[in-house]
Amino acid sequence: MATLTWKAAVFIAVMCCALAALLGTLVHVSVTGQTVRDAREKALARLVDATRLYEAGEPLPPFAGLDPAGLPDPLRRLTARGERGTMVADHRGRPTMWAAAPADGHALAVRVDHSLGAGTIDALDRSIVGSSILAIGATLAVGAFAVTRVTRRLHATAQVARRITAGDLDARVDAPRTRDPRRPQDEVATVSGALDTMAASLQRKLQSEQRFTADVAHELRTPLTGLSAAAELLPEGRPAELVRDRVRAMRGLTEDLLEISRLDARNETVDLAVHELGPLVERVARASGTGPGAGTGTEVRVVRDAEVETDRRRLERVLGNLIANAHRHGGPPVVVTVDGATVTVRDHGPGYPAYLLASGPQRFRTESGGKGHGLGLTIAVGQAEVIGAELEFGGAEGGGAEARIRLPEYVRFEDDPREP
Repeated sequence: MATLTWKAAVFIAVMCCALAALLGTLVHVSVTGQTVRDAREKALARLVDATRLYEAGEPLPPFAGLDPAGLPDPLRRLTARGERGTMVADHRGRPTMWAAAPADGHALAVRVDHSLGAGTIDALDRSIVGSSILAIGATLAVGAFAVTRVTRRLHATAQVARRITAGDLDARVDAPRTRDPRRPQDEVATVSGALDTMAASLQRKLQSEQRFTADVAHELRTPLTGLSAAAELLPEGRPAELVRDRVRAMRGLTEDLLEISRLDARNETVDLAVHELGPLVERVARASGTGPGAGTGTEVRVVRDAEVETDRRRLERVLGNLIANAHRHGGPPVVVTVDGATVTVRDHGPGYPAYLLASGPQRFRTESGGKGHGLGLTIAVGQAEVIGAELEFGGAEGGGAEARIRLPEYVRFEDDPREP
């Protein structure tokens, strides 16, 4: 009920009802007053004729009489005070206009049938109600059509905004009013044009940043290759070990930047296959040098194994980064749990920083005081999105950080043995 269409419909309905009630009341009062005035004048004219006949001693007509039965009490009291007046009342089940005047201590009264006037008023009231309903219905239909056209354009604009938020930077509203400047521009067209302009500017900026990241990483590759070869020629010793360590770190950073640039470009393809999740996680733990035999406190628990359809290489990259991040920034022991198609990586350190829980990993930002550039979790989020997995970061019960990745579970349909 909070949508613009419903609000506009309710507003139009209320205004139509108020306007119809006002106009209907004015017409009813006007016509009723005119009808009553006509009947009163006719009754007073008959009263004058009846008074003349009474004073002349002639017989009174059938519609007149002294103290007639059915004369309303207010008129009786009025004539008793020596005054004359008129009043509409029922007489034998029919609307009647009475006129009375004092005559020798009695009430001389005449009556005029008011059925036709009352019927006219009733018919008018029914016509007012019927025409008001038709007018309200027609106005609602026209108003709903007009409002729906506006809301449809607003919904289209909102849908484009959601697509841009999801990463589709090519999405545009491209409204006809914005394409043709000669057409009148309303508020919705202005908003649509502003959104298209913002999306184009954002796309240019992000593409420029992506190209810059990719170019920097590519340019660093060649000198790093030469530097790595030169470091291998250094005589053994602490200085050579430090140089080789820094070269490896720079090469890893360069590869991470290249991977991020490819993920930002959103042109990655996946190689889907069905894999047993439990053994895959165990292999990742061993390959990363954090398996149970490595003495680093990593524990792999398979509560319930499952088959998943995913890209093995990308999933291994996600799990490897999560496990490495848990060891680098968390505290032992690190526990990796497989429960169906869900893998949880938990450590017992201080937990994820507040900014990460609020808005996700950010590049080149860490708050743990350890080594790192904030790219490992960024890559994990990007690769998880590519393979269609849900990656969530949160705090573990009892303290520590917990990353949970949910994969699409593969359901194998076995042949029914009852079928031939």
